[in-house]
Amino acid sequence: MNILNKITTSIAVTIFTLSTVALTSFAVTSWTIDKAHSAINFKVTHFFTPVNGQFNDYEATVNFDPENLEESMIDVKIMVNSVDTKNERRDGHLRTDDFFNAEKWPHITFTSSEIESTGENEFVAKGTLTIKDISQEVELPFTLLGVRENPMQENTLVAGITASTALSRTDYEVGTGDWASNAVIGDEVTIDLNLELNADM
Repeated sequence: MNILNKITTSIAVTIFTLSTVALTSFAVTSWTIDKAHSAINFKVTHFFTPVNGQFNDYEATVNFDPENLEESMIDVKIMVNSVDTKNERRDGHLRTDDFFNAEKWPHITFTSSEIESTGENEFVAKGTLTIKDISQEVELPFTLLGVRENPMQENTLVAGITASTALSRTDYEVGTGDWASNAVIGDEVTIDLNLELNADM
């Protein structure tokens, strides 16, 4: 084999290898959440000071392939009773009909209707957010942080996604009566999602 043939063969092998890696990265679109390395957080002001909280219990179906967004979808269900602001008295109050009314409406849900690319590794999931008995169309921007083979689990891919958005709590009647006022509790709530996802190769 002459030098030219060797170079041509080497280039072909390199291209094939790179193509295989790319296909492997996104060949699987059904992901499960690793809750040990994920979180659904929120933040709202009390007078002037931001107060942080999270929901500890949630489920999600994530079918995501950046090369096939038409078939991709995100479906999230959050258990309202799992609200956690590191203050039991406050958490109990949030579960009452003054706020979430967890007994009557135990879940917060988001179901995407479409996912669009907005830049390199940047996307937006458009869909319906339901809190209590109120459903509204929202947009959830998110970033694909990366995809790789998981060195700790054989034949498994791991991916990272982060998302952030803001919404008005009073749009969903989270805070009724005196609690509807934003004099004490701010109206804008910031939502941050950090998700580590796994999929079989």
